[in-house]
Amino acid sequence: MDYNKISQSVDRRAEKLCELSDKIWDYAETAFVEFKSVDVLCKALEEEGFEVKRGVADIETAFTASFGHGKPVIGLLGEYDALFGINQKAGSAVKEPVCPQENGLPGHGCGHNLLGVGALASALAVKDYLEETGTEGTVIFFGTPGEEGGSGKAFMAREGVFDCLDAAVTWHPSTINNVRTRGSLANIQALFKFTGVSSHAGGSPHLGRSALDAVELMNVGVNFVREHMPITNRVHYAITNAGGMSPNVVQPYAEVLYLCRATTNKGAKELYDWVCDVARGAALMTQTKVEIDFVKACSNIVPNEAIEESLARSMENTQLPEFTEEDWAYADAIAATCPGAGGNATLRKKSKDPRFADLVKFADASIQAYAMPYTPGFADGSGSTDVGDVSWVCPTAQISGMTMAAGTPGHSWQTVAQGKSALAHKGMLYSGKVMAATVLELLTDKELLERATAEFKERVGEEGYVCPIPKGVKPRAISDKM
Repeated sequence: MDYNKISQSVDRRAEKLCELSDKIWDYAETAFVEFKSVDVLCKALEEEGFEVKRGVADIETAFTASFGHGKPVIGLLGEYDALFGINQKAGSAVKEPVCPQENGLPGHGCGHNLLGVGALASALAVKDYLEETGTEGTVIFFGTPGEEGGSGKAFMAREGVFDCLDAAVTWHPSTINNVRTRGSLANIQALFKFTGVSSHAGGSPHLGRSALDAVELMNVGVNFVREHMPITNRVHYAITNAGGMSPNVVQPYAEVLYLCRATTNKGAKELYDWVCDVARGAALMTQTKVEIDFVKACSNIVPNEAIEESLARSMENTQLPEFTEEDWAYADAIAATCPGAGGNATLRKKSKDPRFADLVKFADASIQAYAMPYTPGFADGSGSTDVGDVSWVCPTAQISGMTMAAGTPGHSWQTVAQGKSALAHKGMLYSGKVMAATVLELLTDKELLERATAEFKERVGEEGYVCPIPKGVKPRAISDKM
């Protein structure tokens, strides 16, 4: 594998790629309304000779971009959605919203402006190789919207968009460089809509039936469920409609949005069903009615060590970014604001492992300027990602790329602030190079792909993928959930 040539392919486009990532940071579009972001990504791919298909799976902001011919077919997953209500000025080391009076203004608090363009960088490097060598094989960039609260990939998987793939690779912005071996939780999200009877809360309260009472009782009931569910499960909620601003009116309508997580789709469904029973009980107790509106779901990740090993090789053989004094100064300033500042606990925990001995000196640094050694072995995670649904369809693996200061929390103003920094750009380009090397190995190494496929089939079992989103449920933007 010519790692230098891959790096050169990415580096000669570096300026354009960074500009593209910054544009998507500026757009900061939330789930399923990422129209500007999709437009610039599609145009960039079309200019490079990719065959672009927009609106796949009947989702306006989902697309595919293909280059090459024949098999194998390897996918790269790109995201570009932002988070609601997390706006922040770029390059600042203090909390500084762009529009303080507009608390709902979105921001890229998970680095998806980098994620999508990093995967694009990889696709372009692979394209160069296929074009120059005439090697048979196809690379497909998948534009996957709505990862944040929308599970866009799950909707796409339900419609068979990924069925053409022999394998898939992706990445996520992070505070470290490593092969991701941690799992994810399956989840189900639903809106519980309670309807009661309005009345004068002082003059005739006996004639009213409070939908807000039902929401509050449901929340209390679910708190009691938490005592008896597996320790790996999670339940979260947000009251999206408390019934109005008038305390002297018995609220006739109220809503609460729930997210139920478990280590498997089966476990998530069991937990969700229990939460639904609690909601029905709350409606009975308050003599109100409840409508349960299924919003979305996603699956747990199926690991693939064969591809992980390839990513580890690619990471080991790809030159790490170099950081300037300005990079270090900015990272130091950000790290000082983070509750996680003070070092890499994971690294210190492994400090007795000889593979990590040379890295311990970095444990308290604001920039984790190294690649973590690959440690195979799947571990449970506490977050969720719709990459899980792709991993049930084809062999899939991913890396983390260091794009932010040590200790930076996910979904934070600090993440948004660093999204256009040199630190972020360098990590994005590095990650694109690493993924490109593994995609090329999957395209050219028949034995590797066979091992990845055999492992995949063993892990998913005979039943294979069953999408957790029922037919008829459609993707919806954040504003459309309420």
